[in-house]
Amino acid sequence: MQIHNGKQQRKSQGAKGNVGRLLISINVAGSPGPIRFVVSEDEQVGSVISTALRSYARQGRLPVLGSDPGDFLLYCANAESDALSPWETIGSRGARNFLLWKKQKAEEANEAGNPPASPKGRWKSWLNKSLNLKIPSHQSPHDKYF
Repeated sequence: MQIHNGKQQRKSQGAKGNVGRLLISINVAGSPGPIRFVVSEDEQVGSVISTALRSYARQGRLPVLGSDPGDFLLYCANAESDALSPWETIGSRGARNFLLWKKQKAEEANEAGNPPASPKGRWKSWLNKSLNLKIPSHQSPHDKYF
């Protein structure tokens, strides 16, 4: 009975204002699978990016990304939004799935002869390619004869 009371006390303490913890999943462009780890809801996005980069390097994943969190953007995977601000809290959007994208340097884009692409468009096209999404036609095969 005491164990049961202890569990109730912990639950009620969490409801009083203690910050919760989230299991988040971060997909990295070009990497075969997501990185998963637990964070506090009030942890800043910049800190989460730093933790993700350390975890990615520790696991020996490819491609090698680097270690400067300022070179990366974090997006909510299930929302059409701009990159999260490094000072925003990770729990502010209610999302648990994210995309980590390396910022393209202006010099690199100019050397390639292409203008810098929008990071928002790049991660969406990467996501579509990686998930191999195919949108079926809304026409039936018989419609083309009429």
